[in-house]
Amino acid sequence: MRIEVPYASGVEIVEVPDKNLGEIIYPKDIHTPDKSSIVLEAIERPIKSKPLREFIQGGQEILVIVNDATRPTPSGKIIGVLHEHLQGRNVKYLVATGMHRAPTPEEYRFIFGDIYENIKGNVYAHDAKNSPTVTLGTSKNGTVLKLNKMVDDADRIIVISSVEPHYFAGYTGGRKSFLPGVSAYETIEQNHKLALSIDAQALRMEGNPVNEDMEDAMRGLSNKHIFSIMVVLNMHHGTCACFAGDLRESFRRATKKADEVFVVNIRRKADIVVAVTAFPYDIDLYQSQKALDNAKYAVKDGGAIILVSACREGVGPPTFLDLLGSAATAAEVMEKIRHGYKLGYHKAAKMAEIGLKCRMMAVTKLPPDISRKAHLEPMKDLQEALDTAIRELGESAKVTFIMDAVITVPRVQGPL
Repeated sequence: MRIEVPYASGVEIVEVPDKNLGEIIYPKDIHTPDKSSIVLEAIERPIKSKPLREFIQGGQEILVIVNDATRPTPSGKIIGVLHEHLQGRNVKYLVATGMHRAPTPEEYRFIFGDIYENIKGNVYAHDAKNSPTVTLGTSKNGTVLKLNKMVDDADRIIVISSVEPHYFAGYTGGRKSFLPGVSAYETIEQNHKLALSIDAQALRMEGNPVNEDMEDAMRGLSNKHIFSIMVVLNMHHGTCACFAGDLRESFRRATKKADEVFVVNIRRKADIVVAVTAFPYDIDLYQSQKALDNAKYAVKDGGAIILVSACREGVGPPTFLDLLGSAATAAEVMEKIRHGYKLGYHKAAKMAEIGLKCRMMAVTKLPPDISRKAHLEPMKDLQEALDTAIRELGESAKVTFIMDAVITVPRVQGPL
């Protein structure tokens, strides 16, 4: 069978023998109503909150927090819906970069769309290491909540985000716009160290120390006026649901909808899983690792995962790669982490966990030596990778394709 796999700005074409083809998994193709009307209805009938027009009354300084270009959130179109409420007011826009770099000019336009030219004088990018911060409290785990000072200065805050599974926080969205979105580097480092826990997994909220730490830390914002706009996107990045109002409740309801879209039942685990990283998550290896993490739920122990990602901008934050490259085996990586943690090591730990379970191969634009440093076997193309895996795992090896693996979580329903 001939299969086309998204790669960079085109596709990779691979021939798979019929006897080897298992399943081809996509996020569910959920219907999307008119985007403007669904957002408008949500802000006019919010959850546990006044409608937006009433919420912003009396606000002297309004802050709108949006995701960066590593998320497909349609922030610009949502802001367009809010325009009549925001025009004539003192509004600033803060891009929640977490520990990512600031957006490029092209990425600002991707984030804000057509409205960017009208608001760019009031757009700011959070800088985890350099932005002025204020301390708003401490979580039970000891994470000191230091947030961008613009959050403290604002008397009305509007948070725009999209909710989908996240490989160690449970889900994106909600509290993540603040931690790590606009937090200081040391705050993010303290929180992300909790990702080393085995309970820090996709879809898991209760008992997940990363999520519980984030929620606990949010108590420092209890005196702030926050209006949340959480959207759930489908496989085409179209908006299929919007929940607005109270930050916690809108997020909770969005996670339920996200499960309907992104959790896909599979019959059984496969010998080989092709984990495709779709745009915009293919920006670098740091983001693309999330595809490997979801693929681990679909692969047999001793099998192989083939990562397909352009890694358009290379590696991303280098800390995790430096650690991986300093160790000869996955077990040695885990041992080094036990002796000292730095921000980014959680990423190395998650990759090392997978490396203990199965073989990791990669079809990327990274130099081969960089892939090997990350404990990924570089392959010329997907056909070579697939042929190699089948040859070494046996002619009857079954292959599963996950076409948007960063946001698709496979769940086994049949025998293993």
